[in-house]
Amino acid sequence: MALSVSKDGGSSVKADINVTPMIDVMLVLLIIFMIVTPAIAAGFQAQIPRASHAAKRPEDNGEIRLGIDKNGKFFLDMVDQSGTYTGMKPVPDDATLQNILNNVYAGRSSDKILFLKSDANVPFSRIQQAIEIGRKAGVRVIDAIAEQTRGLKPEDENN
Repeated sequence: MALSVSKDGGSSVKADINVTPMIDVMLVLLIIFMIVTPAIAAGFQAQIPRASHAAKRPEDNGEIRLGIDKNGKFFLDMVDQSGTYTGMKPVPDDATLQNILNNVYAGRSSDKILFLKSDANVPFSRIQQAIEIGRKAGVRVIDAIAEQTRGLKPEDENN
């Protein structure tokens, strides 16, 4: 507050609000938010959702399933020479996976589908690498294998 002297010799109190400290505080908060916001967005991680209304489908002969575990390692389940599925076998590196998929899909003329199943905590960049490897091998369709959400029974889906 300030005192002002009037012409008639009396003094009165001047009741003006000093906004300078408020502006200083607002500028400091603005700078803090400008610095913190990109750091928060950089740590964003997405989880692959579970399917609520997934339809169960029997497995066809010759399906190739590519799995990615929580450490980002590839596993391949495909038909061997005897016609039985091998189960999830680890693949040592990306180049080996590329060679295996090239050999498998080179002999196929129409059925070029790859089924992909991944852990929910795998970085999306690793899933993108798997898709790119499949595309380079000649895969035309990539299906995601999802687990049904827990607690939903198949008979409840129709209601």
